[in-house]
Amino acid sequence: MSTTRIQLLVLTFLAPVLSSAETGSHLMVTPQSPYVQIGTNFTATCAIIDTNEATVDDLYWSLSQDTIPPNQYTKLNASALAVTIPINDNKTEWLFCRCKRKTNYISMNKNKFMHGILLTKLYAPEKPKNVTCIAIQEGIYLSKNLKCSWEKPRQNNKHNPTNYSLHVKTVLANQFYNKTTQTNSATVEMESFPVALDFEIYVVAQNELGSVKSELLSGEATCFAKTDPPSNVKVIAESTLPRSLLIRWNHSIHSAYVRLRYQIRYSQNGSHVWSKEPDVETVEDIRSFRLQKLQPDTVYITQVRCKNVQECSRYWSAWSANFTQKTPESKPTSKPRLWKIVTEGERANERQVTFICKNPVSSNGKITSFKLKLQTRNNDGNTSWESILLTNGSKADGFSGHNFTVLKRIILPDDTCAIVDVTAINSMGESPKASLRIPEKARELEPVEELKAEPRGGQLFVQWTPPKNTAVSEYVVEWMGPDGVNWQRENRSTHQTMMKDHFERFFCYNISVYPIYSGWTGKPTMVQVFLEEGAPLTGPSVQLKDTSRRNEAELTWNEIPPHERRGFITNYTIFYSSGVEKAITVPASVNSYVLDSLTANTKYDTWIQISTRVGSYNGTSLSFSTQKYASGEIEMTVVGVCVGFLFVFLLTVALCIYKRDMIKRNLWPRIPNPRMSTIGNWSPDYHLQPETPKENCVSGISVLDMEVGDGKSVSEEDKGSLALKKDKYLSEEHSSGIGGSSCMSSPRQSVSDSDEGADAADTTAGTVQYSSVVASNGYKVQTPCVQPQQLIFARSESTQPLLDSEENPDVLAAEGGKDPRAWNRDGAGFAESNETEAEPREDPDGLSGEGQGRETLEDRQPFSSYVPQLGGYRPQ
Repeated sequence: MSTTRIQLLVLTFLAPVLSSAETGSHLMVTPQSPYVQIGTNFTATCAIIDTNEATVDDLYWSLSQDTIPPNQYTKLNASALAVTIPINDNKTEWLFCRCKRKTNYISMNKNKFMHGILLTKLYAPEKPKNVTCIAIQEGIYLSKNLKCSWEKPRQNNKHNPTNYSLHVKTVLANQFYNKTTQTNSATVEMESFPVALDFEIYVVAQNELGSVKSELLSGEATCFAKTDPPSNVKVIAESTLPRSLLIRWNHSIHSAYVRLRYQIRYSQNGSHVWSKEPDVETVEDIRSFRLQKLQPDTVYITQVRCKNVQECSRYWSAWSANFTQKTPESKPTSKPRLWKIVTEGERANERQVTFICKNPVSSNGKITSFKLKLQTRNNDGNTSWESILLTNGSKADGFSGHNFTVLKRIILPDDTCAIVDVTAINSMGESPKASLRIPEKARELEPVEELKAEPRGGQLFVQWTPPKNTAVSEYVVEWMGPDGVNWQRENRSTHQTMMKDHFERFFCYNISVYPIYSGWTGKPTMVQVFLEEGAPLTGPSVQLKDTSRRNEAELTWNEIPPHERRGFITNYTIFYSSGVEKAITVPASVNSYVLDSLTANTKYDTWIQISTRVGSYNGTSLSFSTQKYASGEIEMTVVGVCVGFLFVFLLTVALCIYKRDMIKRNLWPRIPNPRMSTIGNWSPDYHLQPETPKENCVSGISVLDMEVGDGKSVSEEDKGSLALKKDKYLSEEHSSGIGGSSCMSSPRQSVSDSDEGADAADTTAGTVQYSSVVASNGYKVQTPCVQPQQLIFARSESTQPLLDSEENPDVLAAEGGKDPRAWNRDGAGFAESNETEAEPREDPDGLSGEGQGRETLEDRQPFSSYVPQLGGYRPQ
C-alpha cells in the first residue's frame, strides 16, 4: 500500500513534465523501464493526464499480447489504476496500459490512450560463499600471485550477469589489491608474497538490483600457501628387520619460509587400499621415517606429502611419486593350506586320494619345499609310515589354474584310514604343521545340513547349518570351477561365508562343505550354483531310436555340455510337425520320449528346445517317416492267416470224422442191392412159408403197377392179379409200403399205372418202387390176414435208377420182350443178351418137385423183377 501511494505521489509530481515529454499522451505508467527481481511481485500505476474523454473505468492492462485479468487491478482514484503481476521467469516483456474505444475521439487518437514500459527481469545478486585463496610454490619461493575462488551462483542472469570484485588487503602494510570479474574466480598480483603478514580478503557481488558482500577471510599469508611434495624420496629394506621399511626424503622449501609436517601412505603391490601413518610432527628438521608392522617378503608402494605446520593451513601438497620396495623374507608364520581330492579307484573298495597344498598365507618368503609325513592304518592294525621332502611340487592333472602343489597321490582302501602332516619351508625356516585325517569310508562323520549358495555382489555366498555334533573344529569350503578345484577354510563359529575367487558368469560351480572334526574330515554336502544364468548356447541333437513301429517314434537326445548350458535346465520341449505343429514339454531329467498317435506312412519334422530360467534354444531338426506297416506286422498277418486256415482245416477234418456217417449218408447214399432183395428171389412157383397172420391187419401189402408186353408169359394167376390195376389195386387206407408190417402205419399211395404217372411221381417220396404180383396160394411167405384168396402185393425199397428198357417199355416190346440188361441174380449184374440160356437153379429148399412142369421165373422172358415206370425217372 505504501509503495502504491509513493508511486502515485511521484506520478502527480512528474505529470506536467512527462505530459510535455510524451508529446501530448494522455496515459502515463510508472516506474519507467524498471529492473524487476525474479520471484517477486511487481506493481505499476497508470494515470490519465490532460483529458476528460476517459476515466479509470475505461483502462485495462496487458502483458505482451495477453490481457491481465481485472482481479489484479487496484483503483487508486478516478484517474489512476494500478496492477500487480508476479515475476516468474527471466523473459523481457512489455507492460501496456490501454483505454477502451468508447468515443470517436479515443478512436481517432488511440496512440494517445496507450502507454507501456519494458520489464527487465533479473535475479538479485547472491552473497559469495566459500571464498578460498591459494598461493602455490614457484621454485624455492612462494608465488606473488594470489588466486581466489568462490561458489558459482545458483541463478544466472542470462542477459545481465552479476559483477564480482575481489578485495585483498595486507594488514600492517596497508596494501590493497582489487580485481573485477563476471566469473567465480579472480587472481591478484602482488609485489611479493608477504611472509609473516596477515591477509583480509572478501568478495562483492553487484547488479542493477543491488550489491552484497561475502564473509571476511583472514589469516597469516603462509596459511594460503601450497608447497611442492618432498623431493628425493627413498625406501630402504633392512634384512634384520623383515617387517619394516625405512623412508627418507628432502624438504621442498626452506624452513625459513614455511615449516612443514608430513604424511605417509603405503599399500601392497596390486592392492588399491592405502594405509596411512599418523601425521609426523616436524618440530625438528625431520627427513626420515620407519614404517613398521609390515608383512615379510611383500612388495609395498609408498608415497609422501607435506603442508604448513600451522593449524590455519588449508592445503596439502600433492603426493610424491610411487616408490616400490619389498620387505625381507622371514620364517613362515602360518600353516600350509592342506587339502585332498578323493576319486573312485580302478578297483572296487578302494579310493584314489590326492593330497594338495597351497602356500601358507603368511609364507613370509618363497616356499622352496614341503615336508610330508604319511601314515596309513587298516582295521587289522597294520600301520605304515612314509616321510618325503618335496623340493619341487607339480600341478595336478585337470586341476591347473590355482596356486597349489600336488604332494602325494595314493590308493587308499575303504577300510584304511590315513593321517598326513605337512610343513612348508623357505630360506628362513619351517612353518607350523598342518594335519589332515581321512577316516575309513564306513566311519565318515556326519555332514553339514541345509547347504545353500547364491550369487551376491559378483561373488558366491554360501550358508549352511552345522551338524548336530558340536565337536567341529573348522569347515572347508571347496568349489569346482573352470580353472579346477579351489578351497578355503573357515573357523568353527562360521556358518556362512563369501567365497574368495574370480567367478565367471554362466558357469555352474559345484560347491561342497566339509566339516572337520579335530582333523578328521566328515562327509561333504554339495550344491550347484551359477553366478549369473543365461540362455543356452546350443540345443540338443535329436536321434530316432526305434523306427519299427507304425504309429510311434522313440526320440533320444544327449545333454549338452555344462559350459554351453549357461544355466539350470528347466525343461525340454519336443516339437514335431507333419503340417500341423505340436509340442510336448518334458522334465529336464528326461532324455528320451516316445511320440505316439502318429499317422502311418507320414513324414514328420521334429526338433527339441532346451530352456533355462532366462531363455531357450532350439536344437537341430530331424526328419523321419513312419512305417506303412509295423515291424513283423506282415509276418504276423501271414502267420495268423495260416494258423486260421490250419485251425479251420483241422476243425473241418475233425468234424468230418465225427460226422462221417451223416456225410456218407448225404454224399454217398446207400443203394440197396437188388440181388439181396427178397423180390429178387421171388418166383410164382416158389413156395414160401406162410406167416402167422396178425389180427385185424394186413402185413406187407404192396401194390405192383405193371404192364405186360406179352400175355403169354404171364400165368393165369398173374392175369387175375393184373385185373386189380383197373380198380387201382388198393385204396390209400390199405397201402403201407413194401415190407411194412405195422397196421397203424401212415397211409401211403401205391404206384399207379402210366395214366397216373404224374400223381405217382408226387406221392412216392422220390423212390423207385420195384414190385411183383403173386398169387395168394402160391406165395407162402406173406399170408393175407383177412382174405386167404386175396392177391398179395410185394414191393422193393430199392432206389436204383431205372434201366433204359424200364423207362422205355415200348423199345423192349419191339425187341420181342428181350431185355439186353436183364439182372443176373448171382451178382454178375445184368446179362448182356439172351444168347446164353439161363442155367437151372438149384432148389435149396427141395421144392423143385412142386415146380415140375411149370416154367421158372428166370425162364419167363421178358418178365422183369421190377416194374418199369412209363412215366420216366425222376432224379432224387
